[in-house]
Amino acid sequence: RPGLGDSAQKGESCVCACGSVLCFYSELKGQQLFASEMRNVANFLSCCLFSSLTLSLFLCLPVDVLKSGIDILVGTPGRIKDHVQNSKLELSSVKHVVLDEVDHMLDMGFAEQVEEILGSSYKKGSENNPQTLLFSATCPRWVYDVAKKYMRAEYEQIDLVGKKTQRTATTVEHLAIQCRSSQRAGVLGDIIQVYSGTHGRTIVFCETKKEANELAMNASLKQDAQSLHGDIPQKQREITLKGFRNGVFEVLIATNVAARGLDIPEVDLVIQCSPPKDVDSYIHRSGRTGRAGRTGICICLFQRREEDLLKQVEHKAGITFKRVGVPSATDVIKASSSDAKKLLEAVPPSAVDYFRKSAEELIDEKGAVAALAAALAHISGAAHIQQRSLLNSTAGFVTMVLKCSIEMHSMGYAWRGLKEQLGEEVDNKVSAMRFLKGKMGVCFDIPVDELSNIQEQWRDTRRWQLSVASELPELEEYPQEAARGFSRFGNSRQGDFKRNSWFKSGNRGL
Repeated sequence: RPGLGDSAQKGESCVCACGSVLCFYSELKGQQLFASEMRNVANFLSCCLFSSLTLSLFLCLPVDVLKSGIDILVGTPGRIKDHVQNSKLELSSVKHVVLDEVDHMLDMGFAEQVEEILGSSYKKGSENNPQTLLFSATCPRWVYDVAKKYMRAEYEQIDLVGKKTQRTATTVEHLAIQCRSSQRAGVLGDIIQVYSGTHGRTIVFCETKKEANELAMNASLKQDAQSLHGDIPQKQREITLKGFRNGVFEVLIATNVAARGLDIPEVDLVIQCSPPKDVDSYIHRSGRTGRAGRTGICICLFQRREEDLLKQVEHKAGITFKRVGVPSATDVIKASSSDAKKLLEAVPPSAVDYFRKSAEELIDEKGAVAALAAALAHISGAAHIQQRSLLNSTAGFVTMVLKCSIEMHSMGYAWRGLKEQLGEEVDNKVSAMRFLKGKMGVCFDIPVDELSNIQEQWRDTRRWQLSVASELPELEEYPQEAARGFSRFGNSRQGDFKRNSWFKSGNRGL
């Protein structure tokens, strides 16, 4: 180990290190875990942690031992820099340097701090510079260029992704749901209920701290939720993360602060509230699930105008989103019932006896099946479920599918088929019309309160078959002219075109 620096010889306390590990994340548990792993591998090594929880050292060893030098230092750039500037830490004799999450470490936000910390350890052209190891899930081209400043010319590159097209974990399924921003809060509860359940762990990523706070207080979430972002003090963040790991609450709503480096095992579902402009951010966020051999689901919510961003993520991340609709009322009820049954199974027999008399009265009054069904509905919180559009998640609408026996060259053909049986007033009921894949039909939305009237009037023929969609069918992509039309003609009540003069040219609907 190196000896004490000049400041220590003058009677001041100074710690010297042989190796240092710089972490992008300030989560103390992650740093402690690393130190613990190192001691398991080589228990003769001394290890020190620098935590941002306090300005003091978080030490794994007594102070008198540390004064003689340490083998490994683990910390964030900001905290290590503070101690270097205060002459409490000497790094000139460092032999090994590890930078985790290097694409952020060498970015503008941290590059200056890293340079100041390591400046005394690196000499240009010297063969005695520390061995340098850089780690990241994503390494843009610029990272390699900047890394040359700290590495020898003959550095070795180890790529665990290689030339594989897909840059995300193969254990993660990627889904996309179209959803207007105004509907997002109401939709989240149903998505989490169906894809993660009452007891699964879910992380929801937002772009702003304000949005994270608002969603965490969203009444439509049946699960307990807490927010995590940069305005929350580090100590409270540690408490929040501990509660999430221990199952105190099931939903963590976070900004990008939780996308990297956090040790959160067994996350079942990740939801991204919008497609990020930075594809690497999507990769890191989706990587919070499907870890250690487990499977996971990542759902990306998007608006119509964000379709291009979604395609950009697909292209650069090497994935294909499966477009699905928001969970239907049937899906929510099925998932809620399953969770409610598990809750009933967990009730101890001693507690059941207290409710036996009331149960017998309910059975006499309602019948056994009706009484139990009502109890399950209440337990699951599914007593009041909103029907939503599968096309854009708008509440109060139901999506219908109109299939045709021949290929349609324009939506005008579908409109004529509908008007033959439903009359001219169908113009005011149908919205958000889209071609099915192959143009052998269309799907569209109608208000829920119009469904029974339409079903009573409609009769299937050899040419036309009309039904309620149970899931989002595969759709034709939006034509470029339709995308341009959005800005020309404005939005309908659901964010897509209604019939107007533009449709008279044969393009009635979208």
